Amino acid sequence: MVSANLDLSLKGSDYLPSPSVSSPNQQISPITAQINQQDHLEIGGCDVVELVQRFGSPLYILDEETVRLASSQYRESLLRYYPGTSQVIYASKAWCSLAICSLVASEGLGFDVVSGGELYTTLEALERMGLSKQAAQLIYFHGNNKSPAELLYAIENKCTIIVDNWWELETLVKLAEQPIQIMLRLTPGIECHTHEYIRTGSIDSKFGFDPNQLETLFDYVQRQPNLKCVGLHAHIGSQIFERQPHQDLAGVLVGWLAQAKEQGLEVETLNLGGGLGIRYTESDDPPSIVEWVKALSAAVVTACEQLGTSLPRLMVEPGRSLIGTACVTAYTVGSSKEIPKVRTYIAVDGGMSDNPRPITYQSLYRVVLANQMSEEAQFKVTIAGKHCESGDILIKDALLPKTKPGDILVVLATGAYNSSMSSNYNRLPRPAAVLVYQGEANLIMQRETYLDLVRQDILPERLINFT
Repeated sequence: MVSANLDLSLKGSDYLPSPSVSSPNQQISPITAQINQQDHLEIGGCDVVELVQRFGSPLYILDEETVRLASSQYRESLLRYYPGTSQVIYASKAWCSLAICSLVASEGLGFDVVSGGELYTTLEALERMGLSKQAAQLIYFHGNNKSPAELLYAIENKCTIIVDNWWELETLVKLAEQPIQIMLRLTPGIECHTHEYIRTGSIDSKFGFDPNQLETLFDYVQRQPNLKCVGLHAHIGSQIFERQPHQDLAGVLVGWLAQAKEQGLEVETLNLGGGLGIRYTESDDPPSIVEWVKALSAAVVTACEQLGTSLPRLMVEPGRSLIGTACVTAYTVGSSKEIPKVRTYIAVDGGMSDNPRPITYQSLYRVVLANQMSEEAQFKVTIAGKHCESGDILIKDALLPKTKPGDILVVLATGAYNSSMSSNYNRLPRPAAVLVYQGEANLIMQRETYLDLVRQDILPERLINFT
């Protein structure tokens, strides 16, 4: 079904990285993406079609160079624009695995973890790298309902605990047999234009202490001999394109930092969270990493000058903007269904279990055919997943060349919250993931098997013997 209103000049090549754009979060595809002589999509020097033949599909393909460039841009921008000390922390909820933890650790980044499982994965990666003793101090444990067991685990490994609420604070007082390093998460009451489910800085949020309780909070913490409060933290949301909310946040937190010092807390760190967005579609226009860091740094410096307080150690926690555009997901095309004058469905061998963001957040993506990169996109189709849900739609009204079963369809910018939010819905095994770099592809997550699906199942004896 050809539409006369479509731009028939659109090709897969239009989604390749632009040489004029240096910030990875402003590209739709990994920075190494290109078309090879076979007219196939190539990432990290590896042919995507060949990767699917070798590792199967669906397949997450992560480009190492893109992650390293984004990491270095954050790190170097802070060194250039912020006159005080600084630290980049990877928000591992975006995607946490042994390989990814090792990759960002090798770039000198610390870790934001939000569960015992993320903490275990991070510690295991650091242990295998021989960095556990040094880098464990750069792990920051977040979460609004950490269990006592998780808190003890963090304490044993000398992590900094980002305390979220009074119950957690009082639990730590009971658990603390020796000094524990903490930071306090505060709710700044700053709104930003993003999906309501990923907006975390407003007053109506499950995260953080109420700012109306600060005097009582600071006084309570100051009186606890085994709680060493080293700083304050806030996070206002995710996939943010505006600079102003983060600049406002800097001013608010510097003021609260000064108040904490006046009440006797030896706070020296300000963690402004993350939230810088990425480019999923042509209309998305996020600031570059350098622009975002520059604006944030200037806001902190200005606020400190106005209040006459010393510069804090500045921390930021990017996740999506470090890894989002570094990864693509490759699928194999299967069935199709044309409904005259309505739409044409093209089905792939994955869907909401490997990418729940479209059905959860109504997220938009762009797609290419990895084996037909130079063909004109003359057809408007809807990319459907294989799950037993009418809402299992990856992309509505995508523009593609004519497809056939066996084509390799690639969804771009799937590095953040795809693998980490994946599930076994309909008992589908989770996909494999590969890390590509200079023509080499390394498996970093094995594809689950049917045996994996039942590995944790337990069948009661009475059901086995039932007659």
